[in-house]
Amino acid sequence: MDPLTFLCLASYEKGHDFMREAKRQGARVFLITSLSLRDKAQWPRESIDDIFYMPDQDKTWNRNDTLLAISHLARTQAIDRVVALDDFDLEMAASLREHLRIPGMGETTTRYFRDKLAMRMKAMEAGLHVPEFVHLLNDAKVAEFTRRVPPPWVLKPRGMAGAIGIQVVHSLDDLRAADRALGDRRSFFLVERFVPGDVCHVDSIVYGNRILFAVASQYGYPPLDVSQRGGIFTTRLLERGSAPSEALLAANQGVLAAMGLVRGVSHTEFIKGDDGELYFLETSARVGGAHIAELVEAATGLNLWGEWAKVEIAGGNLPYAPPPPANDYAALLVSLARQEHPDTSAYNDPEIVWRMQMPHHVGMIVKSPHRERVAGLLDQYVERVKKDFATVAPPRDKPTN
Repeated sequence: MDPLTFLCLASYEKGHDFMREAKRQGARVFLITSLSLRDKAQWPRESIDDIFYMPDQDKTWNRNDTLLAISHLARTQAIDRVVALDDFDLEMAASLREHLRIPGMGETTTRYFRDKLAMRMKAMEAGLHVPEFVHLLNDAKVAEFTRRVPPPWVLKPRGMAGAIGIQVVHSLDDLRAADRALGDRRSFFLVERFVPGDVCHVDSIVYGNRILFAVASQYGYPPLDVSQRGGIFTTRLLERGSAPSEALLAANQGVLAAMGLVRGVSHTEFIKGDDGELYFLETSARVGGAHIAELVEAATGLNLWGEWAKVEIAGGNLPYAPPPPANDYAALLVSLARQEHPDTSAYNDPEIVWRMQMPHHVGMIVKSPHRERVAGLLDQYVERVKKDFATVAPPRDKPTN
């Protein structure tokens, strides 16, 4: 039997462990990536059979050119799987599957994992709790929304990833000004009720429409707050079996069932509102960013990238089950640093299992069987990192969506 051939799309550098595991499982691995990364990215070349570079504008590839290029490659290479390693590659991967008739998530389902408007509409149809929202399209509907839902509001791009491009709008005049600035691009945005509360995430492995692994965590200062207002990004696992954790896992099951994820991995975010409600924020068919994969691996022993590769190898035709997870707790801290190469050697507790290696950044993961120990270390480190490294003090008010 010929080995499976994986075509991995990565407009940004990520997914190293996916490609390593796919190669370890006997697959051939082709990588399509951005030409602008040719001399920058440190890909695991020992696990890649060939790399092809696409001309890009801000990491974006021309859709028609990419279809033609991959169709040309398919003349001599039988492609069995198309895998998007980054959120921005999901739509291109779906287009390639549709064009080449390769099994996997098609363009309609992909919308539910890329388009913030589509996923909200689908969640609402399924009876899930979603903050009130409106498509920034029809003037009358937008006006009715602003009369019914008081500010502040959140202006969100439909197709960006994470917190990129999100604005908090505090008045109708501000919303009108933002609308005018968008011009003909306004239909690519939505407006949502601002919900104060704690932002949480669930990271999952799905196979055969079943969630085989999921773990619930809570941000300290979530990506939106950190990206827009500075500060220290943190997240930590919630207590297993606790009411908050179980509520998140149940909500996550409802989201992934509604969106139609058959197999793969997912990072889904919710907000525990100050009103006591649990709201769906967004989901994705990818491994969570911001080193959340390393957090999950520290606590459970499961490498989400590697397990995703195994899921794709199995492809719905072979049995798959993740290994039994460990039951440790872990927390992640990441901050910008004043120093180009910050020295974290004074942080020497044995619970530290990972340190970030990036110029002008400091990051650590702590792990322990005891949740209280993890929480205590995280609190200590946030205060120490503020003094030792951080460039901007974290915001003091409540984290938001």
